[in-house]
Amino acid sequence: MNALRFLKAAAFGLIVFAASTSPASAQLRVVATTPDLASVAREIGGDKVNVVALAKPTEDPHYVDAKPSHIVTLNRADALIEGGAELELGWLPPLLENSRNSKISAGAPGRIVASDGVKMLEIPTSFDRSKGDVHSLGNPHFMIDPVTVKIIARNIANHFAQIDPKNAATYNGNLTRFNTKLDAKYADWQRQLAPYRGARIVTYHKDFVYLAERFGLTIVDELEPKPGIAPSPAHLAQVIGKMKSANAKVILVQPFQNRKTAETVARQTGAVVLDVPQQPGAVPNTTTYFDMMDNLVKTLVGGLGAQK
Repeated sequence: MNALRFLKAAAFGLIVFAASTSPASAQLRVVATTPDLASVAREIGGDKVNVVALAKPTEDPHYVDAKPSHIVTLNRADALIEGGAELELGWLPPLLENSRNSKISAGAPGRIVASDGVKMLEIPTSFDRSKGDVHSLGNPHFMIDPVTVKIIARNIANHFAQIDPKNAATYNGNLTRFNTKLDAKYADWQRQLAPYRGARIVTYHKDFVYLAERFGLTIVDELEPKPGIAPSPAHLAQVIGKMKSANAKVILVQPFQNRKTAETVARQTGAVVLDVPQQPGAVPNTTTYFDMMDNLVKTLVGGLGAQK
């Protein structure tokens, strides 16, 4: 609550300052909640857009550190791209409320929800907070499914064309080029991971389900007993047992997750811990979505191959 009050207290003065000092620009000012969405937006928008991401590459997208400067950024935006499916539910709404920007309000052409049109996985049949941080609309970690990303890229291109119709042909052309490159990359990622179809892995959080389904991997368990709940010794003992029974030798973690916990489990199962961030920029030389996926697939292939 203290952070929320601080945001509200700072909002008015910051927005007035932003409105009085922001320069005119021919480019669309695009804000994305996460770097992966920002990367796709840059591919589609090209030199017609200026894109910034609110979350850092190493931040948990569920728990981004909301800052007064984010209010200014949102106030000046022509478009906002959010993951949707409640990914940003814990931090984005108060920022939007205080940004006072009708261009990015719900239903406006400038409000782009990435999950629109996506075939969601793990949609709960009943909503029960005792099951942890469960999302009522389904699992929101779909950006590591290349097929799904084509849907998101189309959403972005369509909205950019609505906001900036004079450059619609540019956005559609960039979309075509993006899809061509993505198709080629996807074929290469499939080829690299094909030898490991059916491979058993463990993840820290339920954040690799779309990747596993797309490339034929089997997730044995998660180190979290429930989404967003810290692992307990009793649960980790169960995971260790499952890993030994299933001969699962790979544990996937992201930068904001507790690697020491994963290492403890790995020591008792003979597994390897793989650092596989899902955001461009989390590791060097991964500035684009394609770079990030190349790194993720390369790391997976290396880890799975070492266990064969």
